[in-house]
Amino acid sequence: MEEDFIYWRHHTPVGIKVEEISGGGRYADSKTHRALALQIYCENGRDGYREVEHFDNGAPYLDGDPSRISITHTPGLLAVATLPKTPETDLRRFSERTAMGIDAERRDRRQVLDIRDRFLSEKEKGLAAPDDVEGNIALWTAKEALYKAAMTPGLDWREDIFIASLPVPMTAEEGPDGKPRFNFTEGKARVRIDGQWHDMHLYSYDSDDHRVTLAYSPRAAKFMKSK
Repeated sequence: MEEDFIYWRHHTPVGIKVEEISGGGRYADSKTHRALALQIYCENGRDGYREVEHFDNGAPYLDGDPSRISITHTPGLLAVATLPKTPETDLRRFSERTAMGIDAERRDRRQVLDIRDRFLSEKEKGLAAPDDVEGNIALWTAKEALYKAAMTPGLDWREDIFIASLPVPMTAEEGPDGKPRFNFTEGKARVRIDGQWHDMHLYSYDSDDHRVTLAYSPRAAKFMKSK
C-alpha cells in the first residue's frame, strides 16, 4: 500500500465523474485514513474547498452544490462519484434523475465467500461460483452501489435489489488516432422502491487491487461520455 496519498480525477466512459484518493498506508486506523483522504478530496475542488455533509438517511452531499455524490472507502482507497448538477431535483429522495451509487473493495477479500447467503438470491448465486473470490466481490460491490443509489434505508438485499448481469470491467487501449479507447460492458440490475421496480445499469473498473463499481439509472444526469 502506498505511503503517501495520491489524488486522481477522471471521467468514466459512462458519463460519471470519479475522484480517487489512494495510498496512505502509514495510517493503519481506518477512521483516520478515511478522514484524511476525505480532507484531500475536499481540498481539491475546482472552485475551492468543498464541504461534505449528510442527509438524515446517511446519503452524502456537498454543501451548497445541487450535485449527487456517492462515497466509498476501503483500506487504501477513497472514491467519490459525482453526477452533473440537478437543481430541479430533491437530493434527499430517490429519483431516477439522480440515482447513482459507488462501492469499492479489495479483489482478494475472501471473507465475501462466507456471506454470500446474506446478500444474494438463489438466482444471483449463479452469477459467480461459491469459491470465486473476484466474482463474489463483483457481486458485493454491485449490491452496495445499488443500495446507495436507491436512497431507501431498509431494503432487503436479496428481495429488493436484483442483479441480472455483471459488468465486464473497463480496460483502455490506445486507438489508431492516439486517443484512449475504452472496452467494457455494462451490467443490468433492478431495485424495488415502494413496490415499484426501477431499471439500473452497472459499470466497473479495477483500481490497483480494488474493484470499483458504479450503479446508476439509465435516466440519470450524465456528463458527456468519453468515446
